Amino acid sequence: MKVLVTGGTGLVGKAAVDRLLEAGHTVRLLSRHADDDARQWPRGVEPHSGDVGTEAAVAGAAEGCDAVLHVAGIVAERPPDVTFQTVNVEGTRRLAREAKRAGVRRFVYVSSLGAERGQSDYHRSKLEAEHVVRDEAPAGWLVVRPGNVYGPGDEVVSLLLKMVRALPVVPVIGRGDQPFQPVWHEDLGLALARAIEREQPRETVLEIAGPDITTTSEVIDLLEKLTGKNAIRLPIPEALAKLGTGVAEAVGLDVRVTDDQITMLTEGNVIASGGTNALTEVFGVTPLTLGEGLGRLVDTMPERLPTEGTGALERQRYWADIRGSRKSAEELFHLLRGSFNELTPDALLQVGVEPGSHAEMKEGNTLTMALPLRGNIQVRVLDISDLAITCITLQGHPLSGAIRFVFEERPGGIIRFEVRSFTRPSDLVDLIGMRTFGKVAQKTTWRSLVGAIVERSGGQGVDGVQEEETRLHGQDAEDVENWVEELVLRKKREQAPTPGGAARDKAA
Repeated sequence: MKVLVTGGTGLVGKAAVDRLLEAGHTVRLLSRHADDDARQWPRGVEPHSGDVGTEAAVAGAAEGCDAVLHVAGIVAERPPDVTFQTVNVEGTRRLAREAKRAGVRRFVYVSSLGAERGQSDYHRSKLEAEHVVRDEAPAGWLVVRPGNVYGPGDEVVSLLLKMVRALPVVPVIGRGDQPFQPVWHEDLGLALARAIEREQPRETVLEIAGPDITTTSEVIDLLEKLTGKNAIRLPIPEALAKLGTGVAEAVGLDVRVTDDQITMLTEGNVIASGGTNALTEVFGVTPLTLGEGLGRLVDTMPERLPTEGTGALERQRYWADIRGSRKSAEELFHLLRGSFNELTPDALLQVGVEPGSHAEMKEGNTLTMALPLRGNIQVRVLDISDLAITCITLQGHPLSGAIRFVFEERPGGIIRFEVRSFTRPSDLVDLIGMRTFGKVAQKTTWRSLVGAIVERSGGQGVDGVQEEETRLHGQDAEDVENWVEELVLRKKREQAPTPGGAARDKAA
């Protein structure tokens, strides 16, 4: 089956695409940058450039497809062009008409739990779009209303995780007791893939949510256990929350919310008593519990690429040429991989600070570290090859970019160990921080690491620990950005499913 998917690069859409590929289907991906977006899957995904914003962009998108999965939508407006009416409502109308024209046999629309009762403009737009689907989509349509979806980088639970890690005080709206029923993104993705595959149920509305009803305060409790942190709760009145939670923003976390998002939160977001949860009852998915999902989330936050930072891209180098080493370059390389935590200064960088977190530099591992005045931050070991280790910063880190540790055998029995950092501050607050304490701490940490390797080698640094700092501009900066993005993309392709590939879910 060939399936046209909109919103296929978002949290929900990507999970659905992965599951469709695992089931042996192919996907046509409708997005503005489809050629680039489709590259994260090695095969099975056909790009189709466009969006639901205009008739011309949608025309022909469903040609030759058997089904349409419409995930794309907005939760916040950017007038005058990006509004709930133009995207959520009229965009759905355009796609429904295109699907009918192309003769697809299945049209699945992803709405929102609470759309029929919610008072926010967002929920009203989703309900209106549901009516559009009923009136204009091909026979066999299905509307799915998921609750709060969480996974790496989502706008609610991932944000709470970043705040717990970074802040001594975590703002909550009211008492933080608003109920919601979050669903893990991969569980929803599997349900959507099965909704596409099956002819029944049809021409109805289904509600989907996770197995646990919880509250903001309860989620924070669980995150504190997982991270080993203990933050004070700061109640924020609803009216003040709609202006933005200034405590978190003061340390660089963008948590500004819209009136609509606050309204949705205070309304609660659960399947009503006596209602059917289609996740388990219709699609037979065995979902992750909230505790299991949060356990995965703490280790899978998205990368923070150099292009996502603020200010100039800086290359920093710290190195030493070691003469008379009693260990080979390969032995020193393995020493760094296995003893990174022991080699860095505890006062500035502690590795493996959260319960069960990794301390070894193993490819794919996420290293959680504590920084003074910044809380817990993370990097992912992205690549290990040729006596070099490349790490990428993750969301919540004060820097956006990559750090590379390289051992090199040079003439005359010299072994060079070098730390190379290619980074920008993640935001304006971190830009200010890096110009003060942050830059001093960074320099001290990497100089100390290089010195520790020299000491553990049993040899001597020819000229001591040396350093160089350069601001990269133009093509030099672009080359680094492209290198990091290609490295991240390569890893995604290696991990991505292919048509008919082995499923990674645990559903019945």
